[in-house]
Amino acid sequence: MKVILNSDVTNLGEEGDVCTVAPGYARNYLLPKGLVMEFNKQNLAKIEERRSEIEARREQKRKDAAGVKERLEAEPLVVSMTAGINGKLFGSVTNATIAEQLAAQGIEVERKRIDVPEHSLKAVGTYKVRVKLYADEEALLVVQVVASNARELEEKRSRLVGAAAQITPAQDEQEQAGEQADPSDADQESADETSLDPEVIAMQQALEEEAAQQEDADRSSPE
Repeated sequence: MKVILNSDVTNLGEEGDVCTVAPGYARNYLLPKGLVMEFNKQNLAKIEERRSEIEARREQKRKDAAGVKERLEAEPLVVSMTAGINGKLFGSVTNATIAEQLAAQGIEVERKRIDVPEHSLKAVGTYKVRVKLYADEEALLVVQVVASNARELEEKRSRLVGAAAQITPAQDEQEQAGEQADPSDADQESADETSLDPEVIAMQQALEEEAAQQEDADRSSPE
């Protein structure tokens, strides 16, 4: 069924466009809401009478989009999230998250127009996100995801290093006492040294604990 858009309709077009839609969609939704008019000579004439106004509105949309693009690309958007030592977030940054952050800065963008890589960002770092504006206009927004608990993470790393330093002298005494790995198996020796490294052990334990916590956070956080 052919219709004339009476206003902008997402995924269909803009005011004044002629589109073909399913009859049920038109009769049950578009026509009752006044979003479209039936395609006929009378309604075509009505649209043509409004053509200059429609074009003026389109031009204003282009100008508005250019202004939003300039603001989005002027500086990175910084998003603070709780993270673990490995940089993985407790949760994720989605298009809804970015839309909310932009709205707080007075920039209104529909979340469905924000194209987040892999649908969500799950680690600290710098990312490039495409934002669809008007028509073919797009902005490339730089998003910097930072750890809101950075000081706590630094303190945790320092404690782990300190714990490792306290255990190291005992290892030195063992080595001086002549405890050495079997030289016939170099690969096993390397593996044993790594497994005995207290800092590695401490870090592995910390990461395992965080992985469990992050798994719980991921399950409770909507994508």
